Amino acid sequence: MEQILLFAVLGLGQGALIAGIALGVVVTYRGSGIINLSTGAVAMVAGYVFWSLSTGFFGFSLPTLPAFIGALLAALAVGLLTEFAVFKPLRTFSPLAKLAASLGILLTLQATMLLVFGTQPQQAPNVLPSATVEVLGVSTPADRFLLTGLIIAMALAIGALYRWTRFGLATRAASENEQAALLAGLSPNGVSLANTLLSTLVAGLLGVLAAPIIQIDSVTLPLQVVPALAAALFAGFTSLWIACSAGILIGVLQSLVYYFSTQSWFPTDNGNAMPGMQQLVVFGLMVIALFVRGAGLPRRGELVEQRLPAVPLPERLLRPALLTASVAAIALVVLPFDFRQALTNSMIGMVIVLSFVVITGYVGQISVMQLALSGTAGFVLSHLAVQLRIPFPFDALGATVLATLLGVAAGVSALRVRGVSLAVVTLAAALTMEQALFTNTSFGGTAGVSVPPPRLFGVNLGPSAGFRGLDGNEPSPVFGFLVLAVVVGLGLYVANLRRTGLGRRMLAVRSNERAAAAAGVDVRGVKIAAFAISSFIASAAGTLYGYNFGSVSAARFTALAALGLIGFAYIGGITMVSGAVIAGLMTTEGLVPHALDKWFGVKGTWALLFGGLSLIVTLIANPDGIAGANYRRKAAKRAARAAAALPPPGSSGPPGPAPLAGGTHSREETVGLVTLDPKEVTP
Repeated sequence: MEQILLFAVLGLGQGALIAGIALGVVVTYRGSGIINLSTGAVAMVAGYVFWSLSTGFFGFSLPTLPAFIGALLAALAVGLLTEFAVFKPLRTFSPLAKLAASLGILLTLQATMLLVFGTQPQQAPNVLPSATVEVLGVSTPADRFLLTGLIIAMALAIGALYRWTRFGLATRAASENEQAALLAGLSPNGVSLANTLLSTLVAGLLGVLAAPIIQIDSVTLPLQVVPALAAALFAGFTSLWIACSAGILIGVLQSLVYYFSTQSWFPTDNGNAMPGMQQLVVFGLMVIALFVRGAGLPRRGELVEQRLPAVPLPERLLRPALLTASVAAIALVVLPFDFRQALTNSMIGMVIVLSFVVITGYVGQISVMQLALSGTAGFVLSHLAVQLRIPFPFDALGATVLATLLGVAAGVSALRVRGVSLAVVTLAAALTMEQALFTNTSFGGTAGVSVPPPRLFGVNLGPSAGFRGLDGNEPSPVFGFLVLAVVVGLGLYVANLRRTGLGRRMLAVRSNERAAAAAGVDVRGVKIAAFAISSFIASAAGTLYGYNFGSVSAARFTALAALGLIGFAYIGGITMVSGAVIAGLMTTEGLVPHALDKWFGVKGTWALLFGGLSLIVTLIANPDGIAGANYRRKAAKRAARAAAALPPPGSSGPPGPAPLAGGTHSREETVGLVTLDPKEVTP
């Protein structure tokens, strides 16, 4: 019992950090309606700044108090920069765009810290007293109680600020009805700025005070936002007291799970405690929170109708597909081996991004599980091919189907969840799969598992096939041709899906679920179909990945890698197949990063920084992505040529077609509002 009490007290430190980040998430949401995934990254920045200033990293060291103040100022500077450079320009954008923008901030901050401080974890000096106190006969660190008391006091102070001050009244008014708040003389932008600064101050403070308890690195602190989001879900993203209490209890529960993992009765994996149990507990708590609090977030009164990225109707498919495939096939033969490998990596990335086109671009749901489903398919492929000796292509098909069933099961369990809520839950699910499934040696393991090359009728179709291209080196272009065939086939399917009745029903659900249901659309059926299709595509990419490298490892399917992949999907154009092609070229170890590394020495971390900044710029300046911008330019040129071909005014020529609103394409193509055929809806 004494040990249980000790670990419960030790968990107060991590619980205080989770509660502080949860408070920051709730404060930001109340002020601007943004679920800020970068709140944990702000704590990381403050922790790194405090460590560097107090240890002489920059060639000089400061006493504890000046270093502490400098860290808080750094957190506030991050808050100011993100508010004016990111959140304010996105005030009238959709919640999905705002969530993606916070992801861009997270990636940017993470890459910046990696470039400045490297990958080595750091241990910050203690700010709070390191003495111990006796609690029921157990000697426990005093700083845990101080941290817990501090976060409770902060929650009470912020609650009083919201309840009894004009600032709190303005925050509630802007949250409930921004138009009415403007008429009353309140500034929603000012309210958002104040709350963002308050949020970053809380996160920065906890990042400094709790850093000695949780080491400072580019992964640990940023991902503390996941359990913090669980606490925020219990709070409905509104209640500070519930967020604080839930965050502290989650930290205590995680510490107890760690203690239980040291006991003989705890499940083991090759003699070691079963991994990922803490993440599994957090995911379970999120599911409970959604059941208790409801699936939706509290609605806010916005200034204007929120615009979603355009989903243009494909006009020609076969010709550009054949042209692009021909260029890629020639490149696979002509390019040297390293660029051939990078091109193959890019094509596999294109397949994964195609799954985002379906689930996010067509249906408007952000799922962070797609890369985890790819990893699941890769590990299952190894078991089927190595242990059960199932030949190609049945091993790949079996792995794809099994991983797809997992994705459908997750989709069915999340039918009541939509939009940004789905992103929160699937982020926790992806982290759980990474820690509990992929690192489990009975399924995968950190060392990875092998995958034999694909052989069909005795012919090697893998990277080690006999034909080696012009340079005679591996990987063989033969495997590249196989990947290219999959990319072309799935790309044509996804593009044609936009033309079908199911595609139009997807866009109707994306635009307004209630209106679609009122029109007779089976919203649940459409969502399940979308999860099935996107899961199948992502799983197919996982099998290609296994064949490509001859092995599958957990390091390539992390939750942070999944977030980066979503960022590249937005940059390319998350609603178009051509956007998936562009995103694939930019993915990790793809063609563009490899070229930048070889020709200009731009390493992977710089590419991560570029990806984060590009995501933010794309969302603000061009929310439709690179592919969307290219489509608009072509549409404008076609409209200009059509206008030039019309007879001059007063002539006797036949009248031309009336131009569409906007001059380029219809509103149906812009926001996905579609006219449904009566045969396409359920009675």
